[in-house]
Amino acid sequence: MTMLQSLDPATGEVVWEGEEADAGVVHSALARARRAFPGWAALPNDRRVAHVQAFKAALEERREGLATVISRETGKPLWETRGEVASMIGKVAISIAAQAERAGERRNAMPFGEAVLRHRPHGVMAVLGPFNFPGHLPNGHNVPALLAGNTIVFKPSELTPATGAAMAECWAEAGLPDGVFQVVQGGRSTGEALVAGEIDGLLFTGSAGAGAHFRRLFADRPHVILALELGGNNPLVAWDGDVEETASIVVQSSFVTTGQRCSCARRLIVPDDAFGRDLVEAVDSLARRVIIGRWNDEPQPYIGPLISPAAAAAAKVRADELVARGARELRSFKVLDCMGPAFVRPAILDVTGVDVPDDEIFAPIVQVTRVPDFDAALAAANATRFGLSAGLVSGDDALWQRFVLESRAGVVNRNRPTTGAAGSMPFGGLGESGNHRPSAYYAADYCAYPMASFEAAHADGNAAALAGMLTP
Repeated sequence: MTMLQSLDPATGEVVWEGEEADAGVVHSALARARRAFPGWAALPNDRRVAHVQAFKAALEERREGLATVISRETGKPLWETRGEVASMIGKVAISIAAQAERAGERRNAMPFGEAVLRHRPHGVMAVLGPFNFPGHLPNGHNVPALLAGNTIVFKPSELTPATGAAMAECWAEAGLPDGVFQVVQGGRSTGEALVAGEIDGLLFTGSAGAGAHFRRLFADRPHVILALELGGNNPLVAWDGDVEETASIVVQSSFVTTGQRCSCARRLIVPDDAFGRDLVEAVDSLARRVIIGRWNDEPQPYIGPLISPAAAAAAKVRADELVARGARELRSFKVLDCMGPAFVRPAILDVTGVDVPDDEIFAPIVQVTRVPDFDAALAAANATRFGLSAGLVSGDDALWQRFVLESRAGVVNRNRPTTGAAGSMPFGGLGESGNHRPSAYYAADYCAYPMASFEAAHADGNAAALAGMLTP
C-alpha cells in the first residue's frame, strides 16, 4: 500500500492523506465506468442536466469550505480560490448552453423525410487535473463530458487530492448513478494505469512536455479523443498609453497566481524608447509593493507560495540559467526562506539580445525584450513554439488590427491582462499549447461526436430511383 499526502505549501502541514490507487484499482474503476456508460448515455438530456444542476447546488452549499481546501493545498489566497469556486459554479449554466448550441440536435426537412444531426458521447473519459486550478480546470472537462453522456474516471493532481475528493463528494450529492463519476488518487503510476486502460477519451490540462508524450502515446489509438490544454511562453507587447495602468496590466499578467497560470505573460516586449524604460521601472516599482503571504493572511496577499519547495528550487535554477546566458537582473528571483521554502520573490530579467530558451517557466519571472519598432515587436511575440495567449497594450486601433491579425495564439487580449478569459468563449492554443481542441465554451465539441442521418418513416421512392437503369 502506497500512501499519498498533500501539504500546505505555506506551512508544510498535511492537508490530505490517503491510499494511492494501483493499477488494479484503476482498472476496476474503468470497468465500472464502462458498465455505467450505456445507461447514462441513454438517459434523456433533461435528466442529465438535472444531475449537473444538483452538483451546482452542492458547490454553492460548500462554497467557502471548498475555497479553503483549495487554498490550503495550493497556497493561493482566499480571494483567488473564492473566485475559482465561483467559476466552477458558473461553469454549469455555460456548459448547458454550450451543449445545446454546439452539440444538440438539428432537423431539416427533406423531400423524402428529414436530415437529422445528433451528437453522441464517446464513452469512458479519463480526466487528468492540474494543481494550479484543481477545481476549475478539471471541472471544465467534467461538466460538459457528463452532460454529453460520457462517464468519467478522474485523477486529480497528486499535489491536490483533497480538492479532487471534495469535488467527488459534490458529485455524489448530485445523485449520479454508480460508476458515472469516479476519482482515483495517485501520482505518475496511477496516471499511467489510467491512460493505458480501456478509455475513449483523455482530457488533460498540464505541461507541454506531458502533452507531447500523450500525442506519441496515442498515435496508434485513433479511437481515443485527445483534448490537450497545455502551457505557453506568452508575449505581452506593451507599446503605449498610461504608464501606471500599463504596469498594472504587466504585473497582473505576469505574477498573478505566483506565475502559475498557463496564460501568464512570460515575455514583456517594449519599445526601446522613453516609454519602454519608464514602463519597466514602473513594473519594478509595482512588483516591490505586491504583498506576498499565506492564503489566510490579513490583509490578503496578492500572491502566495509556489505549489511546493521543489517548484521554488526548480524555478531558481531556471532563473539562474537565464542570468548565466546573459540576462540582466532588473529584479532578481529569490526564494524567501524567511517566509518558507516555497515562497518566492517575483523577478524581472532583461533578455534583450540574449539567446534564451523558448520554454515556459511556471513561476513569477518575466523576461523583458526591447525592440526598435512594431514590426520587431510582432516578430518577437510570434517567435515561439507555443501559442496560448498574447496581449497588446496600446490605444492605437491600427496597431491592434495588425496584432490581432498576425498573432499566433488562441487568446489575444487588448489593454487587459493576458490571463483574462471568458467562460462563454473557447480557451486553447496552437503549437505546443494544445491540439486544436479548445476548452471552455468549445469543450462540448470534444465531448461528443456528430452523427448525421437521412431518415424517412417508410421505405418509399427508393425503387423508383433505379427505374430504367436495371436489366429486365
